[in-house]
Amino acid sequence: MSRLTDSDQEMPLVSHLTELRTRLLRIVGAVLLLFAGLFYFSQEIYSLVAAPLRAYLPEGATMIATGVASPFLTPFKLTMMVALFLSMPIILHQIWGFIAPGLYKHEKRIAIPLLISSILLFYGGMAFAYFVVFPIMFGFFASVTPEGVAMMTDIGQYLDFVLTLFFAFGVAFEIPVATFLLIWVGIVDVATLRKSRPYVIVGCFAVGMVLTPPDILSQTLLAVPMWLLFEAGLLFGSLVKRRDEHEAAEAEAEAEAAEQEHNDQPPAAQP
Repeated sequence: MSRLTDSDQEMPLVSHLTELRTRLLRIVGAVLLLFAGLFYFSQEIYSLVAAPLRAYLPEGATMIATGVASPFLTPFKLTMMVALFLSMPIILHQIWGFIAPGLYKHEKRIAIPLLISSILLFYGGMAFAYFVVFPIMFGFFASVTPEGVAMMTDIGQYLDFVLTLFFAFGVAFEIPVATFLLIWVGIVDVATLRKSRPYVIVGCFAVGMVLTPPDILSQTLLAVPMWLLFEAGLLFGSLVKRRDEHEAAEAEAEAEAAEQEHNDQPPAAQP
């Protein structure tokens, strides 16, 4: 019987590492290519992101740059983050291409819709923050500015603030995917999540209280979508779980029928 050499055993690991390096290089290349195409418009991109705040600045007030290199580095940083966000489908596609060979057929059937929905929900959360939350939030901040205080926000601090909110809302909108995965993997069941609904609602309002200004409208604008997204994940998770249980029951019934048919056959005659 022949024995495997060390080089034969290392080949799969080497091939996986080579494929991983290739896919990482593709991801970096895609981000850099998008960044190169967007960098010429970096000033316009920053103006677009700053528009929700600038709309509520007092007449004659402007944003300021307190750092020497801030007028260049802040749009540079924003453009890099925009390139990273826009390349997210490519990044997830490369990750999917790397892990797909190790998945079963039924896992692949579920994973593809999850990847697509994750991308759309993340972008949806960012769009919700920009078009709905930012105007309300900055309008509130402008309305509570003390008399005699000029509202002149530093461009670097503003960018850090909005990037944090973009990421927070993007992740918050992944609640349906997280809920579905918890049910599908079997970490929790549907009944337990349904019983935990009051705690989930309270948690949504707690998150809204932390991430939004201290007024009930802003908190509700985040808490209600998060709760509805949780309900959506719970619904889809229960449907898929029910279908999997039905398919498993059918497969078990077919196996029992085949075994019964085999047992009912008369034994073969001895020569």
